[in-house]
Amino acid sequence: MANENIFVDTSAFYALMDRSDNYHEKASGLWADFLQKDADLKTSNYITVETLALVQNRLGFEAADLWYRDILSIIEVLWIDGLVHNLAFELWLSLGRRNLSLVDCTSFVIMRKHNIEKVYGIDRHFAEQGFQIMGK
Repeated sequence: MANENIFVDTSAFYALMDRSDNYHEKASGLWADFLQKDADLKTSNYITVETLALVQNRLGFEAADLWYRDILSIIEVLWIDGLVHNLAFELWLSLGRRNLSLVDCTSFVIMRKHNIEKVYGIDRHFAEQGFQIMGK
Protein backbone atom coordinates (compact mmCIF):
# COMPACT_ATOMS: atom_id res chain seq x y z
CA MET A 1 0.00 0.00 0.00
CA ALA A 2 3.02 2.32 0.29
CA ASN A 3 2.91 5.15 -2.21
CA GLU A 4 -0.63 4.11 -3.14
CA ASN A 5 -2.86 7.14 -3.67
CA ILE A 6 -6.09 6.90 -1.70
CA PHE A 7 -8.76 9.58 -1.62
CA VAL A 8 -10.49 10.03 1.75
CA ASP A 9 -14.21 10.81 1.71
CA THR A 10 -16.33 12.48 4.38
CA SER A 11 -18.02 9.15 5.10
CA ALA A 12 -14.71 7.63 6.24
CA PHE A 13 -13.68 10.68 8.25
CA TYR A 14 -17.02 10.69 10.05
CA ALA A 15 -17.00 6.93 10.73
CA LEU A 16 -13.50 7.33 12.15
CA MET A 17 -14.66 10.05 14.56
CA ASP A 18 -18.01 8.62 15.71
CA ARG A 19 -17.68 5.45 17.77
CA SER A 20 -21.42 4.80 17.38
CA ASP A 21 -21.22 4.84 13.56
CA ASN A 22 -21.90 1.44 11.95
CA TYR A 23 -18.60 1.61 10.06
CA HIS A 24 -16.42 2.91 12.93
CA GLU A 25 -14.61 -0.36 13.59
CA LYS A 26 -13.87 -0.98 9.91
CA ALA A 27 -12.84 2.66 9.37
CA SER A 28 -10.52 2.57 12.38
CA GLY A 29 -8.89 -0.66 11.23
CA LEU A 30 -8.29 0.68 7.74
CA TRP A 31 -6.97 3.97 9.14
CA ALA A 32 -4.42 2.13 11.29
CA ASP A 33 -3.41 0.01 8.30
CA PHE A 34 -2.96 3.08 6.09
CA LEU A 35 -0.79 4.77 8.69
CA GLN A 36 1.31 1.67 9.27
CA LYS A 37 1.90 1.20 5.56
CA ASP A 38 2.48 4.91 4.88
CA ALA A 39 -0.30 5.19 2.28
CA ASP A 40 -0.49 8.47 0.37
CA LEU A 41 -3.82 9.82 1.66
CA LYS A 42 -5.48 12.73 -0.10
CA THR A 43 -8.74 14.64 0.23
CA SER A 44 -10.13 17.89 -1.09
CA ASN A 45 -10.83 21.25 0.47
CA TYR A 46 -14.55 20.65 -0.23
CA ILE A 47 -14.41 17.39 1.76
CA THR A 48 -12.68 19.34 4.54
CA VAL A 49 -15.52 21.86 4.75
CA GLU A 50 -18.18 19.13 4.54
CA THR A 51 -16.49 17.02 7.24
CA LEU A 52 -15.94 19.93 9.62
CA ALA A 53 -19.60 20.91 9.35
CA LEU A 54 -20.82 17.34 9.86
CA VAL A 55 -18.53 16.55 12.81
CA GLN A 56 -19.20 19.90 14.49
CA ASN A 57 -22.97 19.50 14.06
CA ARG A 58 -23.18 15.90 15.25
CA LEU A 59 -20.23 15.50 17.64
CA GLY A 60 -19.44 19.06 18.74
CA PHE A 61 -16.82 21.74 18.25
CA GLU A 62 -14.11 19.92 20.22
CA ALA A 63 -14.45 16.81 18.03
CA ALA A 64 -14.25 18.96 14.88
CA ASP A 65 -11.14 20.69 16.21
CA LEU A 66 -9.57 17.32 17.09
CA TRP A 67 -10.32 15.99 13.59
CA TYR A 68 -8.81 19.07 11.96
CA ARG A 69 -5.65 19.08 14.06
CA ASP A 70 -4.93 15.35 14.44
CA ILE A 71 -6.37 13.65 11.37
CA LEU A 72 -6.51 16.20 8.58
CA SER A 73 -3.02 17.44 9.42
CA ILE A 74 -1.44 14.24 8.05
CA ILE A 75 -3.41 14.20 4.78
CA GLU A 76 -2.64 16.10 1.59
CA VAL A 77 -5.49 18.45 0.73
CA LEU A 78 -6.11 18.87 -3.00
CA TRP A 79 -7.68 22.23 -3.73
CA ILE A 80 -10.70 22.52 -5.97
CA ASP A 81 -10.12 25.34 -8.43
CA GLY A 82 -12.63 27.01 -10.72
CA LEU A 83 -12.09 24.55 -13.58
CA VAL A 84 -12.62 21.47 -11.38
CA HIS A 85 -15.64 23.10 -9.74
CA ASN A 86 -17.21 23.86 -13.13
CA LEU A 87 -16.52 20.35 -14.46
CA ALA A 88 -18.03 18.89 -11.29
CA PHE A 89 -21.09 21.12 -11.63
CA GLU A 90 -21.59 19.95 -15.23
CA LEU A 91 -21.25 16.32 -14.10
CA TRP A 92 -23.72 16.90 -11.27
CA LEU A 93 -26.14 18.56 -13.67
CA SER A 94 -25.82 15.77 -16.25
CA LEU A 95 -26.41 13.04 -13.67
CA GLY A 96 -29.38 14.92 -12.18
CA ARG A 97 -29.84 12.74 -9.09
CA ARG A 98 -31.31 13.85 -5.82
CA ASN A 99 -28.85 12.04 -3.54
CA LEU A 100 -25.68 12.89 -5.46
CA SER A 101 -24.03 16.04 -4.14
CA LEU A 102 -21.83 18.59 -5.85
CA VAL A 103 -19.14 17.68 -3.31
CA ASP A 104 -19.30 14.06 -4.51
CA CYS A 105 -18.89 15.24 -8.09
CA THR A 106 -15.89 17.42 -7.19
CA SER A 107 -14.34 14.32 -5.62
CA PHE A 108 -14.86 12.29 -8.82
CA VAL A 109 -13.34 15.01 -10.99
CA ILE A 110 -10.32 15.63 -8.78
CA MET A 111 -9.68 11.90 -8.37
CA ARG A 112 -9.63 11.51 -12.14
CA LYS A 113 -7.40 14.57 -12.50
CA HIS A 114 -4.87 13.05 -10.05
CA ASN A 115 -5.25 9.44 -11.26
CA ILE A 116 -6.59 8.22 -7.93
CA GLU A 117 -8.55 4.98 -8.27
CA LYS A 118 -9.26 4.08 -4.64
CA VAL A 119 -11.42 5.83 -2.09
CA TYR A 120 -11.50 5.33 1.67
CA GLY A 121 -15.20 5.73 2.36
CA ILE A 122 -18.56 4.03 2.16
CA ASP A 123 -20.43 6.17 -0.38
CA ARG A 124 -21.71 3.88 -3.15
CA HIS A 125 -21.60 6.76 -5.65
CA PHE A 126 -17.83 6.26 -5.94
CA ALA A 127 -18.30 2.67 -7.10
CA GLU A 128 -20.95 3.82 -9.57
CA GLN A 129 -18.30 6.15 -11.03
CA GLY A 130 -15.76 3.30 -11.35
CA PHE A 131 -13.68 3.85 -8.23
CA GLN A 132 -12.70 1.12 -5.78
CA ILE A 133 -14.22 1.64 -2.32
CA MET A 134 -12.00 0.65 0.59
CA GLY A 135 -14.43 1.04 3.47
CA LYS A 136 -17.39 -1.26 3.01
